[in-house]
Amino acid sequence: MGRDFAYVILGGGVAAGYAALEFAKKGVSHGQLCIISDEPVAPYERPALSKGFLLPEAPARLPGFHTCVGANEERLTPNWYTEHGIELILGTRVISADTKLKTLLTATGETITYKFLIIATGARAVKLEEIGINGSNAENVCYLRDLSDATKLVNMMRMCTGGNAIVIGGGYIGMECAASLVMNKINVSMVFPGSYCMGRLFTPRIASYYEEFYKSKGVSFIKGTSLSSLVFNSEGKVTGANLKDGRYLHADMVVVGIGARPNTNLFEGQLAFENGGIKVNNRFQSSNTSIYAVGDIASFPIKLFNDTRRVEHVDAARKTAKHAVHAIMEPKTISDFDYLPFFYSRAFSLSWQFYGDNVGEVVHFGDFSGTKFGAYWVNNGRLVGCFLEGGGDEDYVAIAKVVRLKPVVLDLGELERKGVDFVVAVSQKLAVSPPSLPLKKSVYLWYAASGFVVGASVAAFAYWHV
Repeated sequence: MGRDFAYVILGGGVAAGYAALEFAKKGVSHGQLCIISDEPVAPYERPALSKGFLLPEAPARLPGFHTCVGANEERLTPNWYTEHGIELILGTRVISADTKLKTLLTATGETITYKFLIIATGARAVKLEEIGINGSNAENVCYLRDLSDATKLVNMMRMCTGGNAIVIGGGYIGMECAASLVMNKINVSMVFPGSYCMGRLFTPRIASYYEEFYKSKGVSFIKGTSLSSLVFNSEGKVTGANLKDGRYLHADMVVVGIGARPNTNLFEGQLAFENGGIKVNNRFQSSNTSIYAVGDIASFPIKLFNDTRRVEHVDAARKTAKHAVHAIMEPKTISDFDYLPFFYSRAFSLSWQFYGDNVGEVVHFGDFSGTKFGAYWVNNGRLVGCFLEGGGDEDYVAIAKVVRLKPVVLDLGELERKGVDFVVAVSQKLAVSPPSLPLKKSVYLWYAASGFVVGASVAAFAYWHV
């Protein structure tokens, strides 16, 4: 038993939804496109899980956050796919792929044949067992990667009101889940081996601000150690955790956020890999010209930094998916992908955004005792990254525009004194200055090359986007 499609999207996450919308915009015919997903629902905005689904009041629920509401586009309900002749094969796992025959075999025994394949399988949560600890299947041990995870987490929070939760991990998932747990009136202890939270992005000074804010909400930080084992009762529920530094913590529930791994097993040995993901060119075409990879699994060229990277973030998932579809449908008109790395988070009353690269010398600015502060990164004399908490739309648009230019910085003290006003002033000058002429020396910026044209800045932000 088998079916043939011109275009197949493998995976049902954010990238799949944005790819489907782009196919529809490009005029794909009814019956030519299908999406195969092991999730039982149509693609949705994953940021809503940690930023809306877990809230105790007016929580986000489907169909409210189906893609593509996160970028002010249409909301693609199941009816939308039907109306556009796009087949959804949901709740179905693909167990093998043959890139030479251009076929996918599902767990139900069906063979799907494609002309072009977009791999959008995303990443999976790292399980405790992968670090030598048992307990993932316990009733009160939770992860947060998909809708079923979020549903389990919500149910556990309702049962544990007033109780104690341990959050394992100090990254994105740990920080956002800790905030939601507190808002659900649960006592939280965060455990992670690093010396400060969000160690891959934050500086110690930035991390200190967030840790103090979280402490003011009741969160306890246990740093410099990690989980050794979980303790269970006779019913198999976790009652506590032993830490490697010898401490014991009582727990009514545990949330695990210790990283993610790209879902690429089906294609190992068949496609070229790099940085742990599927290697693609700047059109997201893999080593097999009929196969494209997007989102978390794609290792793609970032022109801005002359480097190849794999970016696990919703912004990259959306943009890479759209670009790949354009490359498939209109290969003669597509330009090379030119991406500015972008990350963001919202928790409690906090909201930050980061653009660029966090390498080089750090210059902090702003009021770290207030609500608006940030940092610049200057590498080899050029501004390559900027983090800002509490900014407005004008600030973030200016940051994106100026960081993309990688301006030369002659005076680090100027960055510290002016703070975000530095990039706002430069951005305003760009709007009125001919791009081939240097700006005034007072702003310490020259173009990297004569005639450099400023690229498009940031799209409008929707609720689920920021």
